Amino acid sequence: MPDALTEPALRDALATLPEWRLEDDALRRDLRFPDFLAAFSFLGAVAMLAERLGHHPEIHNVYRDVTITLKTHDAGDRVTALDVDLATAIDRHLARRDP
Repeated sequence: MPDALTEPALRDALATLPEWRLEDDALRRDLRFPDFLAAFSFLGAVAMLAERLGHHPEIHNVYRDVTITLKTHDAGDRVTALDVDLATAIDRHLARRDP
């Protein structure tokens, strides 16, 4: 079972993830895409990243808006290194697709 991050470790992690925020003991990021197809394409990429890491996010999608929530159920619904790893992978994916 993964351990929840300590407060200092969580602060350090958030410093490396400027687009993410801590909300309700979870990492959360809101994204807006040009249209539904772009949002859905991104969600497909997130699915592949999540499968590779064996850690799956909560995803909310309405048209072109996507909210990703990361927390680890096995750690009492708190943030673990798995969540930070997936957030980092998502950010890297987004950086590669930006012009």
